[in-house]
Amino acid sequence: MAGRNHLYVPGPTNTPDSVLSAMHVPMEDHRAPDFPNLVKPLLDDLKKVFRTETGQTFIFPATGTAGWEIAMNNTLSPGDKVLSYRFGQFSHLWIQSAQRMGLDVEYHEVPWGEGVPLDHLTRRLKEDSNHEIKALLICHNETATGVTNDLAAIRQALDEAGHPALFMTDGVSAIGSIPFFMDDWGVDVALTGSQKGLMLPAGNAYLCFSQKALEMRHSAKLPRSFLNLDDHIQANKDGYFPYTPNTAMLHGLRKVLDLLLEEGMDNVYARHHRLAEGVRRAVLDGWGLTLCAKDPKWYSDTVTAIVVPEGHDAREVMHVAYHRYNLSLGAGLTEVAGKVFRIGHLGDLNELMLASAIVGAEMAMRDVGIDLKPGSGITAAMEYWRDTAAPLPA
Repeated sequence: MAGRNHLYVPGPTNTPDSVLSAMHVPMEDHRAPDFPNLVKPLLDDLKKVFRTETGQTFIFPATGTAGWEIAMNNTLSPGDKVLSYRFGQFSHLWIQSAQRMGLDVEYHEVPWGEGVPLDHLTRRLKEDSNHEIKALLICHNETATGVTNDLAAIRQALDEAGHPALFMTDGVSAIGSIPFFMDDWGVDVALTGSQKGLMLPAGNAYLCFSQKALEMRHSAKLPRSFLNLDDHIQANKDGYFPYTPNTAMLHGLRKVLDLLLEEGMDNVYARHHRLAEGVRRAVLDGWGLTLCAKDPKWYSDTVTAIVVPEGHDAREVMHVAYHRYNLSLGAGLTEVAGKVFRIGHLGDLNELMLASAIVGAEMAMRDVGIDLKPGSGITAAMEYWRDTAAPLPA
């Protein structure tokens, strides 16, 4: 098929050409005396993406899934109680990971399309007067349903209850794209992967630990070897790693951090919100469809999960989009399989790039018999983007 594939799954995301070029380097000695000149600034600048001055960042040759284990096995012990909410595939998988590691997982079911119920959380924390709950496991952005949780409000619930539980968050489809403030929100462990807002291939996990969470490693009894923070702390202080890193990815990360920090994190957040709102206008105002996220307070600025009308299968939309229009859309997972398809809108994006996802999705939906007015989606999106465009330079 002529042209390129248009990738609009919510990860992996499009990698900028400048980042691809930065990774095109010869293999190098990761024990060389000048290697710390690359590593130390990376760890420092990652803190600017996590929005922390007091936390400590780590780079693991792993994925966000491994990030869950790194968060838990460096802070907790077998049988420790953790509290979580199941409201999508990735919150489900983190719960499953905690169970497999031998933790006592208390989780509560939430309808998919909603997020953490703050009233319930506050009540449950206040009930736990003996502080048996050792950690909260919270997905900041549930990629499967396009739902974003209010982390500031979750911190407020912890503070109102006077509860000392560690506040852990999966920021895989959030960090580097939507507002995240580790210090201001009192997050103790935050994790993300390389393939989403950080615009790299999959293969690296990035984590940040508060000083409180770092201290917990001295009493944590869960087994850890390859994912042991102690080894990284010892090696990182001199600018090295405890084992062989992916050096090409480190050069790519250097370029990514340069791009993000040059744009400014607040501007990155604003860009993602504006682009996401254009997609939502296409879905709601143009096509007249509904979102999986049940209320505007849950809307995600990195991924939109679109509910297809009754009697249609979202998998058919995706099949047509891919094979006829060379467009990759995100699938509905488990409980929403066949009910939704997803448009990812995070990372290296602008209006015209995202317009291709809207147009391609509309064509595919019309091809499978979904009754839409031709051009309705992109018209709604482009009018919003035109109305909110930045002034032209003088």
